[in-house]
Amino acid sequence: MLHLFKGGKTMSKPKRIGILTAGGDCPGLNAAIRGVGKTAISEYGMEVIGFVSGYTGLIHKEFVELNEDKLSGILTMGGTILGTSREKPFKISQTDGNINKPELIKQNYHDLGLDCLVCIGGNGTMKTAAKIGELGLNVIGIPKTIDNDVWGTDVTFGFDSAVSIATDAIDRLHTTANSHQRAMVIEVMGHDAGWIALYSGMAGGGDIILIPEIEYNVRSVCKTIEERFQEKKAYSIVVVAEGIKVPEGYTAAGYISHCIATYTQVEARETRLGYIQRGGSPTASDRILATRYGAFAVETIAKNEFGVMIALQNNSVTTIPLNEVEGKLKLITSDHHLVVKCRNMGVSFGDDY
Repeated sequence: MLHLFKGGKTMSKPKRIGILTAGGDCPGLNAAIRGVGKTAISEYGMEVIGFVSGYTGLIHKEFVELNEDKLSGILTMGGTILGTSREKPFKISQTDGNINKPELIKQNYHDLGLDCLVCIGGNGTMKTAAKIGELGLNVIGIPKTIDNDVWGTDVTFGFDSAVSIATDAIDRLHTTANSHQRAMVIEVMGHDAGWIALYSGMAGGGDIILIPEIEYNVRSVCKTIEERFQEKKAYSIVVVAEGIKVPEGYTAAGYISHCIATYTQVEARETRLGYIQRGGSPTASDRILATRYGAFAVETIAKNEFGVMIALQNNSVTTIPLNEVEGKLKLITSDHHLVVKCRNMGVSFGDDY
Protein backbone atom coordinates (compact mmCIF):
# COMPACT_ATOMS: atom_id res chain seq x y z
CA MET A 1 0.00 0.00 0.00
CA LEU A 2 1.21 3.50 -0.80
CA HIS A 3 1.91 5.84 2.09
CA LEU A 4 2.05 9.58 2.50
CA PHE A 5 4.50 11.30 4.81
CA LYS A 6 3.32 14.29 6.81
CA GLY A 7 5.09 15.83 9.76
CA GLY A 8 7.37 12.82 10.03
CA LYS A 9 4.39 10.45 10.39
CA THR A 10 3.50 7.68 8.01
CA MET A 11 -0.11 7.92 6.83
CA SER A 12 -2.13 5.40 4.83
CA LYS A 13 -3.31 6.43 1.40
CA PRO A 14 -6.87 7.80 1.60
CA LYS A 15 -9.56 5.36 0.56
CA ARG A 16 -11.24 5.87 -2.80
CA ILE A 17 -14.90 4.97 -3.05
CA GLY A 18 -17.43 4.86 -5.86
CA ILE A 19 -21.16 5.60 -5.62
CA LEU A 20 -23.97 4.61 -7.95
CA THR A 21 -27.76 4.86 -7.92
CA ALA A 22 -29.68 2.10 -9.68
CA GLY A 23 -33.27 1.07 -10.36
CA GLY A 24 -36.18 3.49 -10.24
CA ASP A 25 -35.62 7.05 -9.05
CA CYS A 26 -37.13 8.24 -5.79
CA PRO A 27 -36.96 11.23 -3.44
CA GLY A 28 -33.90 11.16 -1.20
CA LEU A 29 -31.31 9.73 -3.60
CA ASN A 30 -29.37 12.99 -3.74
CA ALA A 31 -29.53 13.28 0.03
CA ALA A 32 -27.95 9.82 0.28
CA ILE A 33 -25.25 10.69 -2.27
CA ARG A 34 -24.54 13.84 -0.29
CA GLY A 35 -24.47 11.92 3.00
CA VAL A 36 -21.89 9.51 1.62
CA GLY A 37 -19.80 12.10 -0.17
CA LYS A 38 -19.64 14.81 2.46
CA THR A 39 -18.88 12.37 5.29
CA ALA A 40 -16.22 10.61 3.22
CA ILE A 41 -14.50 13.86 2.25
CA SER A 42 -14.90 15.95 5.40
CA GLU A 43 -14.51 13.30 8.10
CA TYR A 44 -12.19 10.74 6.53
CA GLY A 45 -10.40 12.54 3.68
CA MET A 46 -11.55 9.94 1.17
CA GLU A 47 -11.76 10.42 -2.58
CA VAL A 48 -15.22 9.95 -4.08
CA ILE A 49 -16.41 9.26 -7.61
CA GLY A 50 -19.96 8.77 -8.88
CA PHE A 51 -20.85 6.35 -11.67
CA VAL A 52 -23.29 7.63 -14.27
CA SER A 53 -26.55 5.77 -14.92
CA GLY A 54 -26.25 3.07 -12.31
CA TYR A 55 -24.46 -0.17 -13.14
CA THR A 56 -24.21 0.98 -16.77
CA GLY A 57 -21.63 3.58 -15.76
CA LEU A 58 -19.69 0.99 -13.80
CA ILE A 59 -19.57 -1.32 -16.81
CA HIS A 60 -18.49 1.40 -19.26
CA LYS A 61 -16.28 3.29 -16.79
CA GLU A 62 -18.37 6.46 -17.02
CA PHE A 63 -18.05 8.52 -13.88
CA VAL A 64 -17.62 11.98 -12.40
CA GLU A 65 -15.40 13.12 -9.57
CA LEU A 66 -17.52 14.16 -6.60
CA ASN A 67 -16.15 17.03 -4.54
CA GLU A 68 -17.84 19.30 -2.02
CA ASP A 69 -18.88 21.76 -4.73
CA LYS A 70 -20.66 19.03 -6.68
CA LEU A 71 -22.39 17.85 -3.50
CA SER A 72 -23.51 21.31 -2.44
CA GLY A 73 -27.17 22.24 -2.91
CA ILE A 74 -28.46 18.76 -3.80
CA LEU A 75 -30.06 17.84 -0.46
CA THR A 76 -33.54 19.05 -1.42
CA MET A 77 -33.45 17.92 -5.04
CA GLY A 78 -35.54 15.02 -6.31
CA GLY A 79 -34.18 12.41 -8.70
CA THR A 80 -30.46 11.67 -8.77
CA ILE A 81 -27.59 13.82 -10.04
CA LEU A 82 -25.82 10.64 -11.15
CA GLY A 83 -28.70 9.29 -13.20
CA THR A 84 -29.97 5.75 -12.98
CA SER A 85 -30.82 2.69 -15.06
CA ARG A 86 -32.24 -0.79 -14.66
CA GLU A 87 -29.10 -2.48 -15.99
CA LYS A 88 -28.69 -6.03 -14.63
CA PRO A 89 -25.03 -6.90 -15.28
CA PHE A 90 -25.35 -10.53 -14.18
CA LYS A 91 -28.29 -11.22 -16.48
CA ILE A 92 -27.16 -12.31 -19.96
CA SER A 93 -29.11 -10.79 -22.83
CA GLN A 94 -28.91 -11.35 -26.59
CA THR A 95 -27.72 -7.78 -27.14
CA ASP A 96 -24.66 -8.24 -24.93
CA GLY A 97 -22.72 -10.20 -27.52
CA ASN A 98 -19.40 -11.33 -26.10
CA ILE A 99 -19.32 -8.65 -23.39
CA ASN A 100 -18.54 -10.13 -19.99
CA LYS A 101 -20.10 -7.48 -17.79
CA PRO A 102 -19.06 -8.94 -14.41
CA GLU A 103 -15.47 -9.12 -15.61
CA LEU A 104 -15.63 -5.51 -16.83
CA ILE A 105 -16.97 -4.42 -13.44
CA LYS A 106 -14.10 -6.17 -11.69
CA GLN A 107 -11.51 -4.71 -14.08
CA ASN A 108 -12.89 -1.15 -13.84
CA TYR A 109 -13.09 -1.36 -10.06
CA HIS A 110 -9.38 -2.20 -9.88
CA ASP A 111 -8.33 0.17 -12.71
CA LEU A 112 -9.96 3.07 -10.82
CA GLY A 113 -8.26 2.09 -7.57
CA LEU A 114 -11.49 1.73 -5.64
CA ASP A 115 -11.55 0.52 -2.06
CA CYS A 116 -15.34 0.16 -1.97
CA LEU A 117 -18.43 0.55 -4.12
CA VAL A 118 -21.59 2.02 -2.55
CA CYS A 119 -24.74 0.83 -4.34
CA ILE A 120 -27.92 2.78 -3.62
CA GLY A 121 -31.13 1.12 -4.74
CA GLY A 122 -33.94 -1.32 -4.10
CA ASN A 123 -34.24 -5.09 -4.14
CA GLY A 124 -32.70 -5.61 -7.58
CA THR A 125 -29.82 -3.30 -6.76
CA MET A 126 -29.11 -5.15 -3.49
CA LYS A 127 -29.16 -8.48 -5.33
CA THR A 128 -26.62 -7.20 -7.86
CA ALA A 129 -24.49 -5.67 -5.09
CA ALA A 130 -24.36 -9.06 -3.36
CA LYS A 131 -23.15 -10.68 -6.58
CA ILE A 132 -20.49 -7.99 -7.00
CA GLY A 133 -19.32 -8.85 -3.50
CA GLU A 134 -19.01 -12.47 -4.61
CA LEU A 135 -16.51 -11.30 -7.25
CA GLY A 136 -14.21 -10.40 -4.37
CA LEU A 137 -14.91 -6.66 -4.44
CA ASN A 138 -15.76 -4.51 -1.44
CA VAL A 139 -19.37 -3.35 -1.61
CA ILE A 140 -21.93 -1.59 0.61
CA GLY A 141 -25.67 -1.40 -0.07
CA ILE A 142 -28.00 1.47 0.86
CA PRO A 143 -31.72 0.62 0.56
CA LYS A 144 -34.13 2.97 -1.19
CA THR A 145 -37.56 2.45 -2.67
CA ILE A 146 -40.92 4.14 -2.36
CA ASP A 147 -42.44 0.64 -2.03
CA ASN A 148 -40.71 0.08 1.36
CA ASP A 149 -40.34 -3.63 0.56
CA VAL A 150 -36.58 -4.16 1.07
CA TRP A 151 -36.13 -6.96 3.57
CA GLY A 152 -34.11 -6.36 6.73
CA THR A 153 -34.76 -2.65 7.28
CA ASP A 154 -37.72 -1.07 9.03
CA VAL A 155 -38.03 1.61 6.39
CA THR A 156 -36.45 2.75 3.13
CA PHE A 157 -36.03 6.37 2.18
CA GLY A 158 -38.43 7.49 -0.53
CA PHE A 159 -41.33 5.79 1.20
CA ASP A 160 -42.30 8.71 3.43
CA SER A 161 -42.30 11.09 0.46
CA ALA A 162 -44.51 8.76 -1.57
CA VAL A 163 -46.95 8.33 1.32
CA SER A 164 -47.09 12.11 1.76
CA ILE A 165 -47.89 12.63 -1.93
CA ALA A 166 -50.52 9.87 -1.95
CA THR A 167 -52.12 11.17 1.24
CA ASP A 168 -52.36 14.67 -0.18
CA ALA A 169 -54.09 13.27 -3.27
CA ILE A 170 -56.58 11.32 -1.12
CA ASP A 171 -57.27 14.45 0.92
CA ARG A 172 -58.17 16.30 -2.27
CA LEU A 173 -60.43 13.49 -3.49
CA HIS A 174 -62.57 13.74 -0.36
CA THR A 175 -64.04 17.08 -1.44
CA THR A 176 -64.87 15.94 -4.97
CA ALA A 177 -66.30 12.63 -3.73
CA ASN A 178 -68.47 14.46 -1.20
CA SER A 179 -69.68 17.05 -3.70
CA HIS A 180 -70.80 14.42 -6.22
CA GLN A 181 -71.64 11.60 -3.78
CA ARG A 182 -69.37 9.17 -5.55
CA ALA A 183 -67.02 6.33 -4.79
CA MET A 184 -63.52 7.52 -5.63
CA VAL A 185 -60.96 4.81 -6.36
CA ILE A 186 -57.33 5.91 -6.13
CA GLU A 187 -54.50 3.66 -7.28
CA VAL A 188 -51.07 3.99 -5.69
CA MET A 189 -47.81 2.19 -6.41
CA GLY A 190 -46.93 -1.20 -4.96
CA HIS A 191 -46.48 -4.29 -7.17
CA ASP A 192 -46.01 -6.92 -4.47
CA ALA A 193 -46.21 -4.87 -1.28
CA GLY A 194 -49.06 -2.61 -0.20
CA TRP A 195 -47.19 -0.35 2.20
CA ILE A 196 -48.04 2.89 0.37
CA ALA A 197 -51.72 1.93 0.12
CA LEU A 198 -51.87 0.95 3.80
CA TYR A 199 -50.14 4.04 5.15
CA SER A 200 -51.75 6.59 2.83
CA GLY A 201 -55.11 4.87 3.19
CA MET A 202 -54.93 5.18 6.94
CA ALA A 203 -53.55 8.73 6.87
CA GLY A 204 -56.04 9.87 4.24
CA GLY A 205 -59.12 8.28 5.78
CA GLY A 206 -59.71 5.55 3.20
CA ASP A 207 -62.86 3.48 3.70
CA ILE A 208 -61.57 0.48 1.77
CA ILE A 209 -57.89 -0.43 1.34
CA LEU A 210 -56.89 -3.17 -1.09
CA ILE A 211 -53.33 -4.53 -0.97
CA PRO A 212 -51.60 -7.47 -2.72
CA GLU A 213 -50.93 -9.30 0.56
CA ILE A 214 -54.60 -9.64 1.54
CA GLU A 215 -56.82 -11.43 -0.99
CA TYR A 216 -59.96 -9.44 -1.65
CA ASN A 217 -63.40 -10.36 -2.95
CA VAL A 218 -64.96 -7.78 -5.25
CA ARG A 219 -68.38 -8.67 -3.82
CA SER A 220 -67.13 -7.59 -0.43
CA VAL A 221 -65.95 -4.27 -1.88
CA CYS A 222 -69.31 -3.63 -3.53
CA LYS A 223 -71.23 -4.68 -0.42
CA THR A 224 -69.24 -2.25 1.71
CA ILE A 225 -69.90 0.58 -0.76
CA GLU A 226 -73.63 -0.17 -0.81
CA GLU A 227 -73.85 -0.37 2.98
CA ARG A 228 -72.12 2.98 3.36
CA PHE A 229 -74.59 4.69 1.04
CA GLN A 230 -77.53 2.96 2.75
CA GLU A 231 -76.22 4.40 6.00
CA LYS A 232 -76.43 7.86 4.39
CA LYS A 233 -72.66 8.23 4.12
CA ALA A 234 -72.32 10.56 1.18
CA TYR A 235 -69.22 9.08 -0.43
CA SER A 236 -66.53 6.41 -0.18
CA ILE A 237 -62.76 6.45 -0.71
CA VAL A 238 -61.15 3.26 -2.00
CA VAL A 239 -57.34 3.07 -1.93
CA VAL A 240 -55.84 0.29 -4.04
CA ALA A 241 -52.27 -0.87 -4.61
CA GLU A 242 -51.42 -1.34 -8.28
CA GLY A 243 -50.38 -4.96 -7.65
CA ILE A 244 -53.73 -6.38 -6.52
CA LYS A 245 -55.03 -9.21 -8.68
CA VAL A 246 -57.34 -8.06 -11.48
CA PRO A 247 -58.44 -9.61 -14.78
CA GLU A 248 -56.11 -9.15 -17.73
CA GLY A 249 -56.56 -5.87 -19.53
CA TYR A 250 -57.57 -3.90 -16.45
CA THR A 251 -55.66 -1.58 -14.16
CA ALA A 252 -56.30 -2.02 -10.45
CA ALA A 253 -58.29 1.20 -10.13
CA GLY A 254 -60.03 0.63 -13.44
CA TYR A 255 -61.29 -2.81 -12.46
CA ILE A 256 -62.51 -1.82 -9.00
CA SER A 257 -64.31 1.30 -10.28
CA HIS A 258 -65.86 -0.77 -13.10
CA CYS A 259 -67.17 -3.32 -10.60
CA ILE A 260 -68.61 -0.65 -8.32
CA ALA A 261 -70.36 1.05 -11.23
CA THR A 262 -71.64 -2.29 -12.57
CA TYR A 263 -72.81 -4.03 -9.40
CA THR A 264 -74.00 -1.11 -7.28
CA GLN A 265 -76.10 1.98 -7.80
CA VAL A 266 -73.13 4.16 -6.89
CA GLU A 267 -71.22 6.27 -9.39
CA ALA A 268 -67.47 5.56 -9.35
CA ARG A 269 -64.41 7.38 -10.67
CA GLU A 270 -60.78 6.30 -10.77
CA THR A 271 -57.53 8.19 -10.21
CA ARG A 272 -54.05 6.75 -10.85
CA LEU A 273 -51.12 8.62 -9.32
CA GLY A 274 -48.37 6.74 -11.15
CA TYR A 275 -44.95 8.34 -11.32
CA ILE A 276 -46.07 11.44 -9.45
CA GLN A 277 -45.30 9.45 -6.29
CA ARG A 278 -41.63 9.14 -7.24
CA GLY A 279 -40.96 12.73 -8.21
CA GLY A 280 -40.21 15.98 -6.50
CA SER A 281 -38.40 17.03 -3.37
CA PRO A 282 -38.06 14.52 -0.51
CA THR A 283 -39.79 15.08 2.81
CA ALA A 284 -37.72 16.16 5.81
CA SER A 285 -37.98 12.61 7.16
CA ASP A 286 -36.56 11.10 3.96
CA ARG A 287 -33.76 13.68 3.83
CA ILE A 288 -32.72 12.77 7.35
CA LEU A 289 -32.99 9.01 6.82
CA ALA A 290 -31.04 9.10 3.54
CA THR A 291 -28.35 11.25 5.17
CA ARG A 292 -28.12 8.85 8.13
CA TYR A 293 -27.76 5.90 5.78
CA GLY A 294 -25.10 7.64 3.69
CA ALA A 295 -23.04 8.77 6.66
CA PHE A 296 -23.21 5.35 8.33
CA ALA A 297 -22.14 3.67 5.10
CA VAL A 298 -18.90 5.66 5.17
CA GLU A 299 -18.34 4.85 8.85
CA THR A 300 -18.75 1.20 7.90
CA ILE A 301 -16.20 1.54 5.09
CA ALA A 302 -13.77 3.22 7.50
CA LYS A 303 -14.06 0.12 9.72
CA ASN A 304 -13.34 -2.11 6.72
CA GLU A 305 -16.72 -3.82 7.03
CA PHE A 306 -18.00 -4.81 3.60
CA GLY A 307 -20.60 -7.02 1.97
CA VAL A 308 -23.37 -5.47 4.04
CA MET A 309 -26.49 -3.35 3.61
CA ILE A 310 -27.19 -0.36 5.82
CA ALA A 311 -30.48 -0.82 7.67
CA LEU A 312 -32.71 0.89 10.20
CA GLN A 313 -33.87 -1.35 13.03
CA ASN A 314 -35.72 0.02 16.05
CA ASN A 315 -34.61 3.53 14.99
CA SER A 316 -30.94 2.57 15.13
CA VAL A 317 -28.79 2.41 12.00
CA THR A 318 -26.96 -0.88 11.67
CA THR A 319 -25.76 -3.36 9.02
CA ILE A 320 -26.94 -6.75 7.81
CA PRO A 321 -25.19 -9.10 5.35
CA LEU A 322 -26.18 -8.47 1.75
CA ASN A 323 -26.59 -12.18 1.10
CA GLU A 324 -29.37 -12.25 3.70
CA VAL A 325 -31.31 -9.55 1.84
CA GLU A 326 -31.05 -11.12 -1.62
CA GLY A 327 -34.26 -12.60 -2.98
CA LYS A 328 -36.48 -11.54 -0.08
CA LEU A 329 -39.32 -9.03 0.20
CA LYS A 330 -40.72 -7.26 3.24
CA LEU A 331 -44.48 -7.73 2.97
CA ILE A 332 -47.49 -6.79 5.10
CA THR A 333 -48.92 -9.55 7.26
CA SER A 334 -52.62 -9.84 8.02
CA ASP A 335 -51.89 -9.23 11.70
CA HIS A 336 -49.77 -6.11 11.12
CA HIS A 337 -50.64 -3.55 13.77
CA LEU A 338 -51.84 -0.95 11.24
CA VAL A 339 -54.07 -3.51 9.53
CA VAL A 340 -55.58 -4.37 12.91
CA LYS A 341 -56.04 -0.68 13.81
CA CYS A 342 -57.76 0.01 10.47
CA ARG A 343 -60.12 -2.94 10.88
CA ASN A 344 -60.97 -1.75 14.41
CA MET A 345 -62.05 1.57 12.90
CA GLY A 346 -64.28 -0.07 10.30
CA VAL A 347 -61.92 0.01 7.34
CA SER A 348 -62.49 -2.89 4.93
CA PHE A 349 -59.70 -4.84 3.20
CA GLY A 350 -62.16 -6.51 0.87
CA ASP A 351 -61.92 -9.88 2.59
CA ASP A 352 -64.94 -9.75 4.90
CA TYR A 353 -67.68 -10.98 2.57
